[in-house]
Amino acid sequence: MTTRVPMLRRLTAALVSAFAVAAATYLTTIIIFVPLSIATQSTLSAFSDYFLPTALVFFILSAIAAAVSVYWRWWTALVGAIIVTVLAILVGSTYTFVTAGNAFSGEVVKAVFGTLIAENFVFGILGVVATITLGRYVYRRVIAVPGAPVVTGRTPKIQPVAFVRSPASTLADGELTHLDRVPVDVELADAQWEKYVSVLEGEGFRIIEVEAADSHPDSVFIEDTVVILGRTAVITSPGAESRRGEPAAVETDVARHGLAVARISLPGTLDGGDVLKVGTTVYVGRGGRTNAEGIRQFRAIAGPLGFTVVAVPVSRVLHLKSAVTALPDGTVIGHAPLVEHPALFERFLAVPEESGAAVVVLSDDAVLMSASAPLTAVLFEDLGYRVVTVDISEFEKLEGCVTCLSVRVRG
Repeated sequence: MTTRVPMLRRLTAALVSAFAVAAATYLTTIIIFVPLSIATQSTLSAFSDYFLPTALVFFILSAIAAAVSVYWRWWTALVGAIIVTVLAILVGSTYTFVTAGNAFSGEVVKAVFGTLIAENFVFGILGVVATITLGRYVYRRVIAVPGAPVVTGRTPKIQPVAFVRSPASTLADGELTHLDRVPVDVELADAQWEKYVSVLEGEGFRIIEVEAADSHPDSVFIEDTVVILGRTAVITSPGAESRRGEPAAVETDVARHGLAVARISLPGTLDGGDVLKVGTTVYVGRGGRTNAEGIRQFRAIAGPLGFTVVAVPVSRVLHLKSAVTALPDGTVIGHAPLVEHPALFERFLAVPEESGAAVVVLSDDAVLMSASAPLTAVLFEDLGYRVVTVDISEFEKLEGCVTCLSVRVRG
């Protein structure tokens, strides 16, 4: 099953952000226009009356756009803002012309379109700018309720955070090691990513989106760039040379979140996908992306923080967490043919499907996993877990899984 952001919260975010955008655009437009004429009460009233219908239409259309998640990503917000602003000007100006006593005609239509590059030009520019800045900011803050506690029973908890990074337009060019390249539907990948993020939001995570990086096809797999050890963020040194520019933006955002920062440096390499935390034990895969020097540096960071590092040889899959992850109770799960050394784990449970080996722990009794492993989902449900599934087929074509697409911080 899947969950999503509660409709009431989504509607509230849409209305609040749309009101903020429409009010800011309307008031700023008047503030700009009035000094250009003789600032009397009559001119102020005239400008207010002229722009008010457009502002009201702008509010309605902006709320609709926000409700369908147009504000979530900057480029959809930009496109949506242009469309909404132009439509609001055309409808609002038509209403103003007609209510002034002009019969609807070709001349009125011509005059209305003419306002786009005349008196409504300022309103249009301000509307677009307000939408992609103020509107997007307000919407994301209201829908995520930043800093609010999540209450489970009677015990309040600090809201967990999930760092994510939207897919690059170059996603299909991502690195491949163990799979043959097949076509990737980038538009479908975008939709799947947005659904994945909405599920995390619905499960109580506050989303922090790191700026997208089209020059890095694999940047959506943000897990590989940072490992969280308590309140310390270990910035990795990616094993693939093409990915070594990815951690910089991630480091900036985790530092803003108040985490201490440590780093793995070349010649050491370490991908976050090779790091599996089970309590205070941290399993680190030694494979194609993580080398011995990277593990040595990581052990030197993790040890003083109270973690024990266990190195695990990996050769059959891209990363350790391509083969194994862990359930909330600490049981390590994996698809047996891909797990080379199950005896290294204190408790190991084999799962029937390869993609079923990857889970994101949502809470003590819930996990997130791929929809492509229905038999494994049934297994976990039979063990008493609530299972949330998402379709990530386009990312699985690039050796990705549910853990790769976010970095979670609890507490």
